[in-house]
Amino acid sequence: MAKRSFIGIVEAGEALIKKAIDAMRELRAAEAANASAEEVERLRLIADSLYQAVIDFQLIEAKQAPDTIH
Repeated sequence: MAKRSFIGIVEAGEALIKKAIDAMRELRAAEAANASAEEVERLRLIADSLYQAVIDFQLIEAKQAPDTIH
């Protein structure tokens, strides 16, 4: 993939990437604060979902869509 198209993919998905990073930070903060198991699991599911959405978005933008969109 050319550098220019890679930069375009990152820029196009920047808001989604930021949400995924923020969700991971929130999860780590909850773990550090000894939040309830239910809360940690809820935040883990959100973070995992956003991370997968970033990957799917980047694959779609690179014209290599995954077989299954999560």
